[in-house]
Amino acid sequence: MQVDTPAWIAALWVTLKLAGFTTLILLIVGMPLAWWLARSRSFWRAPVGAVVALPMVLPPTVLGFYLLIGLAPAGPIGQLTQSLGLGSLAFTFSGLLLASVLYSMPFVVHPLQAGFAAIATDTLDAAASLRAGPLDRFCSVVLPLSRPSLLTASLLGFAHTVGEFGVVLMVGGNIEGQTRVLSVLLYDQVEAMAYADAHVLAACLLAFSFALLLVMQWLGRRTAVLHG
Repeated sequence: MQVDTPAWIAALWVTLKLAGFTTLILLIVGMPLAWWLARSRSFWRAPVGAVVALPMVLPPTVLGFYLLIGLAPAGPIGQLTQSLGLGSLAFTFSGLLLASVLYSMPFVVHPLQAGFAAIATDTLDAAASLRAGPLDRFCSVVLPLSRPSLLTASLLGFAHTVGEFGVVLMVGGNIEGQTRVLSVLLYDQVEAMAYADAHVLAACLLAFSFALLLVMQWLGRRTAVLHG
């Protein structure tokens, strides 16, 4: 089977759109969550942290299976979305986005949490002594000091979403132009024994992953030099 150019373009567009929206949502949701995990002494910190980290050790198909059950018309999420007139989210881009946000969450929250935890309390106290409110301190002190962590979280979240397979296939299926991403397209090529096409796509994904790791290594060394 020879995969034509429109199939490549459609899969690439869905992948980039999914990775972009997933990263944006996770940065918005992940920053306050990571701040709370880094600074809170609540009893719930450990259980919440475990839930956030769960996708790192949970087989993707397990998460995908339970999400598929929940998003189905008879599932709790499916019943809610249908009552709101949204229909079932299973095998839709919206359902795929929800699955990606949950599955990529630790790859965004953990770098942010580490960056926030590294900020000295004295720095925040000094800003508070200058009458800076909580939001002002977060925007003018925390975010600039956490810039390397923000970049790392963004890159990891984006790249991890690009590389997803089990979750996206379980929840989104394989609908061209809607839920078929590059990893699923690669699976289709291998299944059809179109190895020439599979080699090209696999090499592109490998080069993307390697380039991303190089950028992260450079960011790590640059941060070490600035703080050393």
